[in-house]
Amino acid sequence: MGKVRILSYNEEPFRDRIEAAQLLAEELTKFRGKNVSVLGIPRGGIIVAREIASALDASLDIVLTHKLGAPGNPELAIGAITEDGRIFLNEMLASQVGAQNAYLQEEKARQLAVIKRRGEQYRKVLPRVSLKDNIAIITDDGVATGATMKAALWAARQEHPKVLIAALPVGPADTIRELARDADEVVCLRCPSFFAAIGQFYLDFSQVEDEEVLEILKKEVERKTKDENG
Repeated sequence: MGKVRILSYNEEPFRDRIEAAQLLAEELTKFRGKNVSVLGIPRGGIIVAREIASALDASLDIVLTHKLGAPGNPELAIGAITEDGRIFLNEMLASQVGAQNAYLQEEKARQLAVIKRRGEQYRKVLPRVSLKDNIAIITDDGVATGATMKAALWAARQEHPKVLIAALPVGPADTIRELARDADEVVCLRCPSFFAAIGQFYLDFSQVEDEEVLEILKKEVERKTKDENG
């Protein structure tokens, strides 16, 4: 069980993802200058990851996981799938919403296709970063059920990082504590008592398009090339 650090229980919204990320980075300064990789869950999480990586002088990457939606309610995550096709499933919730095996197989295939499409786009620009013996920080713009983040942590753990951290701007307290089962440390800025959706805690929660993610990844490649060439 990892350490849990919740900074506040207030419901004040962030201005946008950039403000949330900058505040989050302030809580991660102990990792600055160390062998750190910051991985964002596309798409909103890559905005957060970019700001944290910049503040910590860390490498930037993506972690490709995708939530499995409930029957008739695709926004409700009953589980998640990783880049290599492995599944994390909340079996109790899946049973409650009537997600039978046939549905789960269809949903797995559907979401894996989304991951494959995104992966082909993203990995052409930025090759995968090795996490072995690194400090790995996994982030997103928030969590609700935590299914996607849980799968991301599970996937990252298979690469044997030295330390695995989940860093989030906002999420329900019970979800944040549950994530500590899969991370060495969980840091969350705000755990409001009433939590309906991540978007309610942002004044600007505009959708992030693939084009913006690709541009961020291109700039990371340029930065790495510049550093390598001195």
